[in-house]
Amino acid sequence: MEIKLKRKLLAGIVLAVVFSCSKTTDIVIGIDDIGKNDRVLVLVHPTENNIKTFSYLIENRILPLPSSVKVVGVYHTSEKYDYAKALEYIKKNKLENFRLLPVKEPISENAIFRVNECSELFARLTRVSDGIIFTGGPDIPPSIYGEKTSLLTQITDPARHHFEISFLFHLIGSRRDTLFTPLLEAKPLLPVLGICLGMQSMNVAAGGTLIQDIPVEVYGITTVEDALLLQTNSLHRNYFVNFSLDEKVVWGNFHQIDIQNEPIKSMCRERPWVLSSHHQGVDKLGWRLKVIASSVDGKIVEAIAHTKYPNVIGVQFHPEPILLYSKDEYIRFVPNQPSRLTYLDMYAGEAGEKFHRAFWGWFGKKIIEN
Repeated sequence: MEIKLKRKLLAGIVLAVVFSCSKTTDIVIGIDDIGKNDRVLVLVHPTENNIKTFSYLIENRILPLPSSVKVVGVYHTSEKYDYAKALEYIKKNKLENFRLLPVKEPISENAIFRVNECSELFARLTRVSDGIIFTGGPDIPPSIYGEKTSLLTQITDPARHHFEISFLFHLIGSRRDTLFTPLLEAKPLLPVLGICLGMQSMNVAAGGTLIQDIPVEVYGITTVEDALLLQTNSLHRNYFVNFSLDEKVVWGNFHQIDIQNEPIKSMCRERPWVLSSHHQGVDKLGWRLKVIASSVDGKIVEAIAHTKYPNVIGVQFHPEPILLYSKDEYIRFVPNQPSRLTYLDMYAGEAGEKFHRAFWGWFGKKIIEN
């Protein structure tokens, strides 16, 4: 009896392992696993939080996509982030349309602006995708755009930047090599979105440079206390987090932007209130890029677009966080103070809500049209 019981237990463990492995294999795919007729949104840097955010946007029709669209999260295996967390989140929440595509081909700083071992993968991803999103993250190594490193720049994941900036270089081209033929020459209407770091990466990929610290270089401020005295429209992150142990303090700051050009000008009649969390920004503009929105004081680039590929856009603010759309996300700006308001309490309708919904509506429409 004891032997039979052990055998049953062993068989159960083997089946569980096989089942788990098969499910994992279904989620982690290669480029060859994407079918020619699949509708695909590529999400670069698919962390647990990014997957949670975009599954929420899609499920709640904020990013209006057909149920047939697959979200393929692409990342390089040498990145710092542990993508086992993302895999577990997909499995636990049974996100049937989400997949992960790890990239193992080597990439380094000296290979970013040329044909390299990732080039064929970049080309194939571009051919099969109906839209690509580059998400937020840490500071880009200034050596990539030819500058020395500020004491306030923190380099934490260079491999990620090498991979993502090279991908964008392949997509849109650069003044670093104007003879290189961008992948979008063959697919000029492909929607490509860069959010926060994604916009900065887009600018650097196109041969632009960055302001390494906005308070110091733009406003001449060197302390947290003085930064907090700035008007809210000149604050691009919540500096209370610098000396707060309160984990519920919101990581960003709400401020208005001044929209000058399409494709986002018609999305809002007023200066919408957006959420930002960055200390770096666009300095010298990259090749074939134009400014389409700026801060109210005109000192910070808030959005850029490509002059040749109409659906390539970068935004310095964050249009994606769940707290912008949920009535249950209360916002705490000051440490240890009660949270009584949501974004929708403060900036409903024309103040900001309509702009964010129109933004995702536009991007979703471009994915479907593509």
